[in-house]
Amino acid sequence: MISCTTAVTDMNTVVIIGGGASGMMAALTAAEDKNNNVILLERQQRVGRKLLSTGNGRCNLSNINAAPANYHGEQADFASRVLERFTPADTLAFFDKLGLLTETEYGGRVYPLSNSANSVVDVLRYALERENISVKTSCPVREIARRSESFLVKTDDCEIKADFVIVSCGGAAGAKVGGVTDGYELLKALGHKRTALRPALVQLLTDPTYPRALKGVRVQARLRLELGGETLSESSGELQFTEAGLSGPAAFDISRTASAIGEGMVHIDLLPGVTELEDRLRRRCGNNPDMAAENILTGILHSRLGKMVVKYSGVSLGKRLRELDDTEITAIARASSDFSLELRGVEDFDHAQVTAGGIKTTGVNPESLESWFVPHLFITGELLDVDGDCGGYNLQWAWSSGYIAGRLGK
Repeated sequence: MISCTTAVTDMNTVVIIGGGASGMMAALTAAEDKNNNVILLERQQRVGRKLLSTGNGRCNLSNINAAPANYHGEQADFASRVLERFTPADTLAFFDKLGLLTETEYGGRVYPLSNSANSVVDVLRYALERENISVKTSCPVREIARRSESFLVKTDDCEIKADFVIVSCGGAAGAKVGGVTDGYELLKALGHKRTALRPALVQLLTDPTYPRALKGVRVQARLRLELGGETLSESSGELQFTEAGLSGPAAFDISRTASAIGEGMVHIDLLPGVTELEDRLRRRCGNNPDMAAENILTGILHSRLGKMVVKYSGVSLGKRLRELDDTEITAIARASSDFSLELRGVEDFDHAQVTAGGIKTTGVNPESLESWFVPHLFITGELLDVDGDCGGYNLQWAWSSGYIAGRLGK
């Protein structure tokens, strides 16, 4: 813990605002220089709370395939310079040094071997117990005041004089686990502007007629988001139906675009890669003439989903397979590859995993993440107008940006 007085005259005082992923990385990096007295301020009761909820509690901490194409923002190439200097391989080496064992799963997703996000938070928390790092929790920052060549960081009970400030407050997403808008306001007062904020990596809201009846059903699918006949976004992966629409990685990956447009059609291919489905269905009709049409997709799709596809196609569920004509078989096959739902928006920030938009990167040096306007002020993580795809890319951005900022321009 720290007191309200922080005079360490023979050292640089580095104040880091925010004890999330990028803030903790920034603190550990800055503390590698023994001439830095690092003070980490966190508004919640403990550091790393949002990390505990990532990857369904498993913490998808990186992706070995992270590349510039996986990141979005007004400046499309901004993230690439940072990621080049602290790569996924560097992240794995960093956590290995802290004693965390990891494993790489499908799509390059990296998880702790323990399958518990607590393991990630714990190794970071123990690493912060260093002589030149002080951590103060339940300590929201109210103002960053520029004082000639230094800063005055004001909290409810402290005013801390700092030589360097790193703002790592995170974005507006996930308010229940720490999402805030504090960082935007603190930086606005120092001359920084932001883009519009939108929830991303979030559930899609659709016409609920079919999803409601399929709640909890999961399927590997291909999604295409269309508006006015134009395809705006595509994705593939696990899809989960919810009471109000669609969830899962495949839905999350098009949610950034869905959040921006708020309407359109989501076309779902429930059997990507499956060919000659019509021939398969015709053979089933011949082999099982007395089977009810509702069961024609048995063994091909989840039982509830198969029945719903038949209903969606307009074929009577109780009709016998011997009674189906070619037009009806074609309709079922087409419904399997184009199960379309009307988009009605996305869930709000409380349900989002990440914020699309943020502090404009035109005001930040991509080589150091130092403010172009305020020397010795650095900005990291989700606070910036950089957001990644689903699959560990956003935490990789947090580690990379925290590391670069923690070097304090070196």
